Amino acid sequence: MNRLVATTAIALLLGTTAACGSDASSGGATTSAPATRTTLTVFAAASLTGTFTEIGKQFEAANPGVTVTFNFAGSADLVTQIQQGAPADVFASADTKNMDKATGEDLVKGTPVDFAKNTLEIATPPDNPARIESLDSLAKTGVKVVLCAPEVPCGAAAQKVEAASGIDIKPVSEEQSVTDVLGKVTSGEADAGLVYATDVQAAGPKVLGLKFPQAAKAVNTYPIAALSGSDNMAVAKAFAAYVAGPEGQAVLEAAGFAKP
Repeated sequence: MNRLVATTAIALLLGTTAACGSDASSGGATTSAPATRTTLTVFAAASLTGTFTEIGKQFEAANPGVTVTFNFAGSADLVTQIQQGAPADVFASADTKNMDKATGEDLVKGTPVDFAKNTLEIATPPDNPARIESLDSLAKTGVKVVLCAPEVPCGAAAQKVEAASGIDIKPVSEEQSVTDVLGKVTSGEADAGLVYATDVQAAGPKVLGLKFPQAAKAVNTYPIAALSGSDNMAVAKAFAAYVAGPEGQAVLEAAGFAKP
């Protein structure tokens, strides 16, 4: 049903129109004008980079005439950009808190839809040089840990698991996106980092992933919504529906995201 609604909306907006005219050579023959082309700008959390890139390609294939472009960054940064007037059609956040900021300022059109959930996992270099075994290991003296900044969804989740476990991690740096944390780990600049389980899966052999039970205390829910400033509202709503629909959910599930 979501796919039918999305496809119908796009077809109504981008369907080829016939232009009638006559000239000396055609004797009044009808010609067809090219289909209108639309570029959709999606602001999405950094942890959605791989999945949304794939979903965007599928959406374009299903809707000729639409080009989807992305701005991937930390959800807090994205909200700030939207508040400052950056042109965008869709916002997908890695938590409800940052989406609430957008809805609270009437930057969102309609009600956001939850489309995925994610949990934290410890990432270390493949050889695990600091011998990390659990969340408690991250609080040991001399262990170089990188976390997301508190205002970023993965940072807020890290604070929750620290509180749940009663430990105090002293990070050597706090990053503005989960991909930056992962980059510090894969480059060897950090002994460990707290990232999403989906990031560990996407990184493959570049990192060693360690699950920990306290992660269940900080499950992040991802909402998506069309933005009120969009010049392509029908397409924006159609993309959001596509992400929440069976095609989008299949891509997200394959990447390790849980259903909302």
